[in-house]
Amino acid sequence: MTTHAPHPVRRLPLPEFVAMMALVSAVVAFSIDSMLPALPEIALELTPGDLNRAQLVLTAFMAGMGFGTFFSGPLSDAIGRKPAITFGFALYAVAALAASQAQSLEFLLAARFVMGLGASAPRISSMALVRDLYQGREMARITSFVSMVFILIPAVAPLLGRQVIHLFGWHGVFGSFVVLAVIGATWVNLRQAETLPREMRRGFSAKSLVSGIIEVASNRQVMLITVVLALGFGQMFALLSSAEQIFRVIYDRGESFPYWFAIMALFAGSASLLNAKMVFRYGMKRMAREAYVMQSVISLVMVVLIYGDLLPEVLRFPVFFFWAVTVFAMAGVTFGNLNALALQKMGHIAGTTASVVSAFSTFGAVAIAAPIGLLFDGTLRPMVAATLICSCLATVLMSRIREG
Repeated sequence: MTTHAPHPVRRLPLPEFVAMMALVSAVVAFSIDSMLPALPEIALELTPGDLNRAQLVLTAFMAGMGFGTFFSGPLSDAIGRKPAITFGFALYAVAALAASQAQSLEFLLAARFVMGLGASAPRISSMALVRDLYQGREMARITSFVSMVFILIPAVAPLLGRQVIHLFGWHGVFGSFVVLAVIGATWVNLRQAETLPREMRRGFSAKSLVSGIIEVASNRQVMLITVVLALGFGQMFALLSSAEQIFRVIYDRGESFPYWFAIMALFAGSASLLNAKMVFRYGMKRMAREAYVMQSVISLVMVVLIYGDLLPEVLRFPVFFFWAVTVFAMAGVTFGNLNALALQKMGHIAGTTASVVSAFSTFGAVAIAAPIGLLFDGTLRPMVAATLICSCLATVLMSRIREG
């Protein structure tokens, strides 16, 4: 099978390109993280009888994004990266406006699902755009830089969300999503050249869609990487979904949660920078595998400490905070490397490959995270146990993945 070599396209200066791709892809993280401070108010207003159901606001977005990724990649292979990104941002913005008017949890969940559909196009098309210009370890280096900025941007999202809620209530948070969509679409259309020439585009039809999905799904390496991504994304999203409750209920830090979250994200963002510097020397597979090994060991220690109730009161929050940072740092090291590995030999259908990998891994992550979030019982037990299981399974599967 031939690979899709990067073709001559005017490249933006690397700092601007990384910042632009980070902003485009950050629509996902921003759409989740800035909602975290709003969950208590949403729960009290729309589902007072079952406060845990407010977490479905996050899950509905992820489900919509997972469903949308089946189509956004093939769409970008058919019409180009820039039009697909623009269309996705437009759908996302319209759904955000609808969500701002929600008076019931059901309507809000439906709007969040459509927001996820729209967000899938910028997320997937930006990955394919990067693959059009870079490949292999060079792509992994770029995606690591993107991941670093991607983490730093939503580090302030809960703080921004809290300020917006203070001024306009939780409905007002959705206005910030519209602003993000306008900025992202405008930046891409004004500065980024189209990276997929017309002669290299594929028709958007049921036949081409099915044939592309079959080609990707029949690639054993890509499917292994997809499962590993689902395990990594699942444990991170489970922690993210319950983060506000953990800080508020277990550690009585609900008021200061946005600040702690920002500090946690900043610490975790350094892992992406470290990966960008080391991936050329050690390779994508080794960096990802070692990250999962380390997470397995740390989570095993956490399981022993939490289930054995071995931590004195003064150490409980610092130890939890350190563990949470490692979970997010693991994502910063692994996700860029794994996506680069998946796309390495699939450049001729980069959009479709990114779609299949993201769709399956997102649905897998939701299937992992949703039950864990709903099992929250005022302790860390379900969370640390699930993280240990996911990290150990990912470590085992990494031994079957090849690089090169």
